[in-house]
Amino acid sequence: MPRLAPTVLALALCAPLLAAGQAVKPGLWEATQKMGGNAKADAAMAQMQQQMASMSPEQRKMMQDMLAKQGMAMPGTAPGGGMSMRYCLTPEMAARNEPPPAAEGKCTSKVTHRSASEMKMTFQCTEPPSSGDGTFRFQGDGAYTSVVNVVTQVAGKPERTTIEGSAKWVSANCGAVKPRP
Repeated sequence: MPRLAPTVLALALCAPLLAAGQAVKPGLWEATQKMGGNAKADAAMAQMQQQMASMSPEQRKMMQDMLAKQGMAMPGTAPGGGMSMRYCLTPEMAARNEPPPAAEGKCTSKVTHRSASEMKMTFQCTEPPSSGDGTFRFQGDGAYTSVVNVVTQVAGKPERTTIEGSAKWVSANCGAVKPRP
């Protein structure tokens, strides 16, 4: 897998969690994201999706276990080549009305604008090294769309990627998807 693929995966998995900053329902959410704006990232995503589709049951279980530790489940690919994942938002997380911290504190985020229907933020990550900004538009407390612009360093050169997404509330019960630590 190209060196960019782990970065792409990490950013794709973080983006829906960053969006939980508006007044949204607690419970199980399903987010779909599609990366674009960067030929290398597009190729890495396509290769990663092919590899995921050809995983053995053991490899798929290992991937599911890794995601479960981050409070996520990945149902699979979405129409148009995007990725679909599920995450659990607890009542406490929803009540904080702020972006939750990234795994192991490797990213910081700052809300720069908030209204009843929109949130804008910036973020800086040390692992993977990246920074960017995002805009999240909320359709009530049960759905949102997002555009996240990401800048990473690959071989000492900046790489820009855009992650477009949408998410919808699925149910009040998260089932087997555990909240993110």
